[in-house]
Amino acid sequence: MRREPVSLTRHLRVYAYQAYTVLEFRGEIDIIAADEILPLLDRITGCPGARVVLDLRPVEFFDCSGLRLLYRARARILGHDGQVHLVCTHPLTLRVLRVTGLSRLLPPHATPDAALAQAGSTSGAH
Repeated sequence: MRREPVSLTRHLRVYAYQAYTVLEFRGEIDIIAADEILPLLDRITGCPGARVVLDLRPVEFFDCSGLRLLYRARARILGHDGQVHLVCTHPLTLRVLRVTGLSRLLPPHATPDAALAQAGSTSGAH
């Protein structure tokens, strides 16, 4: 079941999807957006056993500040025995993820359903 997204900031919406919390990043994810997102990200990713999907599909621009957010979310979630999955379809963002190696740690999927289909076999723990 999907509930309507709650916009916690203009750059982040959060909603429940199946048994996961989806963090939907929106717009331009730069240093200003990252400062806005970080406290909310930490609150959600610090919960023991958190099950999170990071959805970048609505992102228009993504720089190293966004990479730091993804890496931090992954480390915090896995450090608390949770599961994390990434959804991303934008070619330039996918390229940044590949070039930096983050796509090996957090493999991107095209949709939340595709990410969750892999939930039993991968959780970003590569």
